[in-house]
Parts: sequence; structure tokens; C-alpha cells
Amino acid sequence: MTGHDHNHDDSRTHAHGHGPGHGHEGHGGHSHGVDPDADRRWLAIALGLISAFMAVEVAIGVVAHSLALISDAAHMLTDAVSIVLALIAMRLAARPARGGYTYGLKRAEILSAQANGLTLLLLALWLAYEAVRRLLDPPPVAGGLVLVTALAGIVVNVATAWCISRANRSSLAVEGAYQHILNDLFAFIGTAVAGLIVLTTGFVQADAIATLVVVVLMVKAGYGLVRESGRILLEAAPAHLDPDTVGDRLVGHPPVTEVHDLHIWTITSGQAALSAHVLVEPAGDCHAVRRDLERMLAKEYGITHTTLQVDHLQEALLSVGPAGGHPADPHCADAHGPVHRDGPHDH
Repeated sequence: MTGHDHNHDDSRTHAHGHGPGHGHEGHGGHSHGVDPDADRRWLAIALGLISAFMAVEVAIGVVAHSLALISDAAHMLTDAVSIVLALIAMRLAARPARGGYTYGLKRAEILSAQANGLTLLLLALWLAYEAVRRLLDPPPVAGGLVLVTALAGIVVNVATAWCISRANRSSLAVEGAYQHILNDLFAFIGTAVAGLIVLTTGFVQADAIATLVVVVLMVKAGYGLVRESGRILLEAAPAHLDPDTVGDRLVGHPPVTEVHDLHIWTITSGQAALSAHVLVEPAGDCHAVRRDLERMLAKEYGITHTTLQVDHLQEALLSVGPAGGHPADPHCADAHGPVHRDGPHDH
């Protein structure tokens, strides 16, 4: 009977090394297929639009006593910051790997995305406090100015969102900037509705209610960015990949008999990496197995950066005993990571 053993030890560290036997590494490249110069150009145009309108909106918001407009302007400030961070991150990520930075500075965009998320959450807290305070003690609001400014903001945000959508959104930094703009667009729609209500009914609390709608959108977008960037920084496997499923797929490929020390992580947006120690039958061709597994990982899972150490089963067992951390008995679980094994076992 054929089956698989699973040791759900999640101590997945990056084991990049050559052990006894046949150690092989295969590294694939990755390209988004988008011109980085074009990305930077579209982001720069979006930044110019936002910066110009933001300055006008702050002035009108103060004159109109509108917290909704001021909150939209504050949100646009985080939009501008997110685009600046994305531009910086793209330039850093484009630098070639050198010295101690063996992956280059590709993680810069992940740090940028996390900064974007955190600024959204912190700003949301402040705006929520101000909105509640204004609900309890509302100041007079110039509804006409709020409505006209919000409608102009909708036009500016649509143009800005279109510019950013032309850039490479597979980058988490660019996606972070895009989410900022998209949330700001919805916020301006809410502010326009609030301005119309104040203008036609005199219900000034509508301005604070529109601000609370903006807060909800900011919290949703900020949490998503912090969560996704946090997974990458904590070396978690990509959300769409289950390491145990990938391990089963690897060990199901003949003549593989066992896969352990399996680690899957993300270098930067859209660039998953994998390392594993693969044992094959004594008569198996290690070189052919490595090539086949690399092709399979690229085709089925989109993992093109792989480090596979492929050994013959008996050679590995003879060379590395219990003192080295690997079992002398082929039916023992490896203490260093999950074991995926093809062979008889007890249920």
C-alpha cells in the first residue's frame, strides 16, 4: 500500500546547503513583463495630480468647516506618501544583488506596503475620534463648498486610479498605492453625498457620518496591507500554496521516496521560493529528478526560484546519522522539518 507521512512541524527555515551525495541547485529568474520606467512615469503623474488637488482641498476644508473634506485631504496625503514610497521601493528593488544582500533590496517594496497599511490605520483612529466629537457637537458646515470640492475630488481620483492601474500592480507597493487611491475615491463619493445632504436639509452631522465611512474603508485597506506584508516578512508560505500539498506532489514523483526540510516563502511580491532535501531510490537519476521537479514546480505552482538537494536514499542514510540530525532508520520522522514519504505505513 502506498501513502504519505506528514510531520506538521512548522519550523521551516531556509536550508540552503549541500549535504552528502548529489547536491543540486536550480535557480529560475522572474520578470513581471512590465517596463519599470513606465511604472515610475505613471506613478509620478498620479503623484502630481494628488499633490495639487490636496493643497486646494485643505484650504477649502478649513473655510467650509468640513471634517469630511479635511479627512479626504489627510487620506490624499497618505496616498501621496504611498506613491513616493512605491517609487523609492521600485528603485531600490531594481538594484542588483551584491554584498550581503543576496536577494538585492527586493523586500523594500514589502516594507513600503507595511508602512502604507500602518499609516492608514493610525490616521483612521484620529479621524474616528474627530468624527465622534463632531457628531456630539457639530460645527456649521458649508454644504455647497463640500459638494463641489468632493465632485472635483472624484474626477481627480478617477484619473489618478487610472494612472496607477497602468503600472504593475503585482508589486505590493504599487498595489498599496492603488488601494489608497481607490479608498479615497469611495470617500469622496461619501463626502459628496454628505455635502448634498447638508446643503438641502441642513443636517450638518452628515459631514461627520461621511468621515466615519471613510474610516471604515481606511481600516479595511490598512489591515489588508499589513496582513499581506506581514506574511512575507514572517517568511510564511504564500497564502495560495499549501506546503503539505506541494510536498505530497513532490514525493509522488517517481523515483522520489522522501522529501524533508521543505520550506516555501516569498522573496517579494509574486516571487515565491522553495528549498527541499529530496531522497530518491538508489537506482534513480538525481539530475533528471531535479530537472523534472523544477519543471513541475514552475508549471503547476509558479515557483521558479528553487533550491533542491537531491541524494540517493542509502547514501544519505549512511552519511548522516542521528548525530547529524537525520534518522538512520528510513521510517523515522526527520526532526528538522516535515517529512513526505512514499511507502507503507500504519494508520
